[in-house]
Amino acid sequence: MRELLAAREADATPLYLQLARNLRQHLASGAIDAGNALPSERDLSAMTGMSRVTVRKAIEQLIAEGVLVRKQGSGTFVARRIDAAGSVLSSFSDDARARGEDPGTVWISKSYGEPTEEEAAALGIPPGTRVARLGRVRLSGGEPLAIEHAVVPAQHLPRLEAIGTSLYAALTAAGVPPAMGTQRLRACLATPTEAGILSTRQNAAVLRIERVTRTAQGEAVEFTRSVYRGDRYDFVSELSGLPGGGTMAD
Repeated sequence: MRELLAAREADATPLYLQLARNLRQHLASGAIDAGNALPSERDLSAMTGMSRVTVRKAIEQLIAEGVLVRKQGSGTFVARRIDAAGSVLSSFSDDARARGEDPGTVWISKSYGEPTEEEAAALGIPPGTRVARLGRVRLSGGEPLAIEHAVVPAQHLPRLEAIGTSLYAALTAAGVPPAMGTQRLRACLATPTEAGILSTRQNAAVLRIERVTRTAQGEAVEFTRSVYRGDRYDFVSELSGLPGGGTMAD
């Protein structure tokens, strides 16, 4: 392993960047499975012959890139990339549980108000309709992964304090279960506030998502804007063949 990670004397790149590059390649080869711990700074220092300061800077670089994640009191681990089905309507909580992780929520705000013109249009409701505004940070396995701001017609959420970790569970209990929806994704850079909340660096890549969710009868029950960590999420969609049996090369 020392030969794989050691710096090259002829390379003018700073040592910590060489080590970060070599570690990145080593992990990409599958040498350490996602979710498993990285060797300690002391062990990596012994393996590479580099100082612990250099090792620490390399690790910090990979944490900033999302390749590694540090868990307080536990160590540094290889980050898991999450494949989220882009064509299936599911809640953040259900997705986390399906991965064997515990979902969590840190509430930013719960209040009633009136929708903006854009929100009213998205939900198909008259301006001035009372809506619930829900802001929260979504966690999986204790790690902040997304910020969500949802707008829901207030008639569907008569008691804000009754909402737990899952908005969809609350809507289902209210008799308006989400059944379908549309969403838009675009790549952006994290603002300083978003970076602080998501424990990533300023200007890190994020995915901004707008989703409108409807019941089976077509009634819009949720308009949500979300920011997901781009270093942790891949949205995957199934593709079907072209009409008439054509191919992409035709």
